[in-house]
This record gives sequence, structure tokens and C-alpha cells, in this order.
Amino acid sequence: MATEDPNTTLGRNRTGLAMSPLHAEMLTGVTSDEAEDAATAPDPNPETTQIAELRAQYVSQADALGSIPPPTTLKGMAKSGGGAIKNQRMHVFIDKLAERLAYERGGTRLYDAALVKVIALAAGTPVKLERVKEIRNQEIEHAGILQQAIVDLGADPTAQTPCADLVGVQTMGLMQSVTDPRTSLVQTLSSLLAAELVDVASWELLSRLARDLGQDVLAEKFEHALNQENQHLVTISRWYEALISAESRLVS
Repeated sequence: MATEDPNTTLGRNRTGLAMSPLHAEMLTGVTSDEAEDAATAPDPNPETTQIAELRAQYVSQADALGSIPPPTTLKGMAKSGGGAIKNQRMHVFIDKLAERLAYERGGTRLYDAALVKVIALAAGTPVKLERVKEIRNQEIEHAGILQQAIVDLGADPTAQTPCADLVGVQTMGLMQSVTDPRTSLVQTLSSLLAAELVDVASWELLSRLARDLGQDVLAEKFEHALNQENQHLVTISRWYEALISAESRLVS
């Protein structure tokens, strides 16, 4: 039987303006109701704010996030050169392979952290430890496929390409949310769900890109990985929905 999630119970949360109308009016110069409306209403012209103008200045002066190293083997140079002749920029493909490799490595660590939450909190829930381990191991397998693909194309799988760098930053919050000891099992599943949604969309793109570049053998491997990622998404989504539904039906 599911128990009430301590992270969704009523408590002494004092973060809203409505908790102290007098101080809200002193702070904003308007009534608490007007302050709440102002705090929640989106800016109709966000591009004209001072922070937007400052960010635009930084963007116009910034260097690129990184670069893609040249192929490290003659085979790789030949593939890259041949792709350029056909208007197929193989280095873009390498960058996306490196992106997925970084993401799958990160996904493995994410599931490593999730396993701790499952062991500690999943008793009496539909969440199954062995299935989480299976998903984690498949993330490792996917990383291996990508690493070998990069090597076969004459590139270096240890290179930090721009897209690989980017996903490291993007997934930092997911890792922090799962490793935070205060987050519940449901909240952990929410982070895994976000990760899997990105994973599925990205594998779909990579599979199509491989087909477009004539890399049919790789495309088949990527499509197999995509099928597994879709299964991951279904599993996590069902668990998440089941726990949310159970929590909402609890009677005090």
C-alpha cells in the first residue's frame, strides 16, 4: 500500500506573498492581490528588459561553445572528406554522436543515483529494482555502441565536442535533483521521465541522420537503441503516473 509522500504534505511553507499581505504591500507598494498578479504574470515584452539587453551584448561578443577535433586517422579523414564532397558534413554527425555518448554516460550515472532512491523508498510501490537495473545496463550498452561508432569513423570518443559539452550542462540539474536526499521517489521518477523524453527524441534524430548519411548499419543499431529507450519511457511514465494517482487518492 502506498504511503503519503512527505514532500506533498501540507506544511509551514512561507514562500508566497499571500502569507504576509502587509509585508507584501510594503515591499511592492501595491496590495497583496496586485502583487500576486504582478509576480505571476509573464512580461509581455521580455526581449526589451535590461537583463535581455545585457544578455544580447554577451551573445554578440561570445566565442563558440567549442570545436570538433579533426579525424585522428586516415580512414576518418577519408570519410570526412568524402562527406564534404557530397555536402554531407560528417563532423556534424560526429558531434551528435559525441552528444549522445555524453548523455548515455550521464544517464548511467543518473540511474546509479536513482537505484539508491529505489532501494530506500520503493517498497510497496510498482517500481521494480531489477527493471531499474536493466534500464541502467542498457544505458551502458548504448554508450558502448556510440563509442565504437565514433572510433570506426576515425574520431576520438574522449573528445569533448560542443554538443557533448552542452548536454553536460543541461543534465546537471537532473543529476542534482536525483542525488538530493530530500527528493522523494515520485520526484526522482519525474527527473528520469524528463531524461527519457530527451533521450527518445535525440535517438530518433540520430537514427534519421545516420540514414541520411548512408550509415545504414549504424542506423539499425541506433534504431534498436531507440526501441529500448521508448520502452524505458513507457516504464518510467507508468510508474510515475501510478505513484501520483495513488498519492492523490490517499485519505487522511
